[in-house]
Amino acid sequence: MEMIADILLVAGALGAGFYCFILARRLSKFTDLENGVGGAVAVLSAQVDDLTRTLTAAQDSAGDSSKSLQELTDRAEDVARRLELLVASMHDLPQKPQPAPEASEPVFVRHSRN
Repeated sequence: MEMIADILLVAGALGAGFYCFILARRLSKFTDLENGVGGAVAVLSAQVDDLTRTLTAAQDSAGDSSKSLQELTDRAEDVARRLELLVASMHDLPQKPQPAPEASEPVFVRHSRN
């Protein structure tokens, strides 16, 4: 009976050792920098850095566009004020008398026969 227990104990230890060997190989493949999760993390980290740079450039460009648009809006408001003043000053000008429209249709005269 003792011999059977020893054989089962050795078989269990060999099975656990084999299982640990398989897990170690899988773990090394999992953390491989080229193909495993480590590689995926490295690629994602590089993409995050690229996106951060792109976002910064887009924010700078949007800030410049906003400033330019604000300047153009200010200029347009100034021109609109000047146009309003010009239109208001046009009301103060005396109006020329309008000539009477000439009749463009021929006038027909009826002759009576007596």
